[in-house]
Amino acid sequence: MKKQLLIVSIIVVAILALDQIVKIYVKTHFFPNEQHALLGDWFVMNYIENPGMAFGTTFGSKAWHKLALSLFRTVAIIGIGYYWFKQARKGVRLEFLIALGFILAGATGNLIDSMLYDYVFEFDPCMHFNSLEGSGIVHECPWGEQEVRHAGFLMGNVVDMFRFDMTWPKWMPWLGGNDVFPAVWNIADAAITVGVVMVFLRQRTYFPKKKKTPEAAAIPVSSAQEESDESPENPA
Repeated sequence: MKKQLLIVSIIVVAILALDQIVKIYVKTHFFPNEQHALLGDWFVMNYIENPGMAFGTTFGSKAWHKLALSLFRTVAIIGIGYYWFKQARKGVRLEFLIALGFILAGATGNLIDSMLYDYVFEFDPCMHFNSLEGSGIVHECPWGEQEVRHAGFLMGNVVDMFRFDMTWPKWMPWLGGNDVFPAVWNIADAAITVGVVMVFLRQRTYFPKKKKTPEAAAIPVSSAQEESDESPENPA
């Protein structure tokens, strides 16, 4: 178990470090919505922030919406960690523990943004990423009043930066001309996705069904009953 813990811990720490390094670099070197090509024209780095869930999914405009999401992430991280230790003690495959490690690292990476970024970086209420209609918090900006999101511990935005700039061929029914994957994501989102896909595709390997031994399968029920009846504990 110590070896498994060491391997998965290294993977989790590496994902968290890479996720935070990229996010901090983008926040300190990019302007909002600034975009740069990474691989040709189809894979770009595009700096945005979102107050919601993975891949920019929004959750709500009230303070308790964001707080509930952050608390859910916290509970999920604790639950995944506890489940990881239970499975490791059972001696499950290392690959399954690594998949859980990917999910754990991704959830933790996005939670760090919400917990700390409003303290590490200056909060600009006039930046459009911080605009949140329905929040009830009105701030005076150069162009007029703007409702802004709640700020503070567990309230920060999540930084996203990667995007696939591709569209489906126009001849494809239903999908033609639409973006292949319109969401902007980060390394934490990718880690969660990789972990979930691993568990989904490899669940039969991770949780094999127990097979009956040939000897047990070959003994008829009637024979087993006769042996039980003839045993010393059950004299005729």
